[in-house]
Amino acid sequence: MAKSLLMTSSLSARTNLLQLTGVSLYNTTHGFHEEEVKKTLQKFPGGSIDLQKEDSGIGILTLNNPSKMNAFSGVMMLQLLERVIELENWKEGKGLIVRGAKNTFSSGSDLNAVKALGTPEDGMALSMFMQNTLTRFTRLPLISVALVQGRALGGGAEFTTACDFRLMTPESEIRFVHKEMGIIPSWGGASRLVEIIGSRQALKVLSGALKLDSKRALNIGMAEEVLQSSDETKSLEEAQAWLMQFVSGPPEVVRAMKKSVCSGKELYLEEALQNERDLLGTVWGGPANLEAIARKGKFNK
Repeated sequence: MAKSLLMTSSLSARTNLLQLTGVSLYNTTHGFHEEEVKKTLQKFPGGSIDLQKEDSGIGILTLNNPSKMNAFSGVMMLQLLERVIELENWKEGKGLIVRGAKNTFSSGSDLNAVKALGTPEDGMALSMFMQNTLTRFTRLPLISVALVQGRALGGGAEFTTACDFRLMTPESEIRFVHKEMGIIPSWGGASRLVEIIGSRQALKVLSGALKLDSKRALNIGMAEEVLQSSDETKSLEEAQAWLMQFVSGPPEVVRAMKKSVCSGKELYLEEALQNERDLLGTVWGGPANLEAIARKGKFNK
């Protein structure tokens, strides 16, 4: 009886985050034709999105196009979606670090693709594609952190907002340069920035195209911490150690915790509470729960 109650949910298909894996914001009803966009993006090669999955349950996602400051080519945008899908299916995963190759994060979109996709319709199609991808990224049941080395500009700055946390090296910077390009953020970066630092600060950062060095980013709540080293290898080790304090423990518990926080962020209170209840049903009485109870019992004797 109790188990059946736990499994019962009145959440709609629209809001049930447990069922949203692989579901995108836009489809053909919105005038979005994903396969056509993919064919277009395939015309702009260069760089790669590399994923390394560690036995610790921490993945390392590397934006790898150093000759262009890790700017996103069309192929890299396609590969990012592929890596997100891979991470959605990584059941042992608990955490994720996003970084750029060669000690810089990302300069945003490759201008070759931007110039070729010059119509408003092209821009909106690309916006829908990247919003789909990064929304799925934010909903991953992994605790994610952007390791900002060097510069995170434009779309690169937007990508940092899709992560749960941001760590910066001493000489790094985040800058939303969209205004100087005559556009606005379109990968979801403005909406997520408001959530991170509030509407007043977000308006200043976006309208002023402000340079957020590590100290300023820390002061306004954009960054969680400034790392000690700017060295590529050492800063990655620092980021891994920082993240480990939040992802230690059984994967099913960490993943359920992340999902419950996503529910609280995206859903109405009643729906979030019901989703939290359903998530509890996936871990209550499970191996980690029973082991913890047994261990606690020993301490109390």
